Amino acid sequence: MAYADQEMNSSRITSIVIVALIHVVIGYALISGLAISAVKQVVQRVTTVDIEEPEPEPEEPPPPPPEQEVAPPPPVAPPPPINIAPAPPPIRTQPNIPPPAPPVLVVPPPAPPAPPPPPSLARGPQRENQNRWAARIQQSYPSRAVRREIEGNVGVSVVVDANGRVSSCTVSTSSGSDILDEAACQGMERFARYEPALDAAGNPTTGRDTMTIVYRLN
Repeated sequence: MAYADQEMNSSRITSIVIVALIHVVIGYALISGLAISAVKQVVQRVTTVDIEEPEPEPEEPPPPPPEQEVAPPPPVAPPPPINIAPAPPPIRTQPNIPPPAPPVLVVPPPAPPAPPPPPSLARGPQRENQNRWAARIQQSYPSRAVRREIEGNVGVSVVVDANGRVSSCTVSTSSGSDILDEAACQGMERFARYEPALDAAGNPTTGRDTMTIVYRLN
C-alpha cells in the first residue's frame, strides 16, 4: 500500500508540473505576440540607416624568396688552332731546258727629214733716193744759224713706219746748237723716204734707222 501511495504522489506532482509549464508557455506566447506587434510598429517608424562596411585592406604580397647565388660556369679554354699545311705542288723536272728564243728586234724606218725652214726675209728699212732728200734738208738750213754762222753735225735716230715714212725722230748726238738739232729732226720727218722694213715672211713692218746730218756753210 505504501508503494502505491508513493507512485500516485509522483504522478500527481508530474501532472502539476506539466500544467504549470503549459500555462507558462501560453503566457509567454501571449506576451511575445504583443511584443512582436509593438516592435513591428516601432520598426516601421524608424528610418533605415545603411551602414557601409569598411573595405578590407589589401593584403601585402609575401616577400620574394631570397635569390640564390649561382656559381658561374668554369672557363672553357678554346681548342688550340690546327695548322693544316697544304701539300706542296709536285715538282716537275725537265732534263733538257731549251735556250730562250732571241728577242725579235723591230727597227722602225727612219722618219723622213723635215723640210728646211724657208729663208727669212726680214730686213731693216732701206733709204730711198737719199741724195735727193739729204740735199733738200741742206737747202732748209735754218736762217738763224746762217746769220750766226753756226755749223755742226747732228746724229738722229728715226722710226720708219710700214709706209716708208719717218714717224718719229730723236737727237742721239747733239751739234751743240738747239737750232740745228731741231732743224735736223724736222727735215727727216719732212723729206726722208725709205723702203719699209720687212718681217721674216716678207711683210712690211716698222723699223729703225740712225744717221748723221752735216750742216756746213759754203
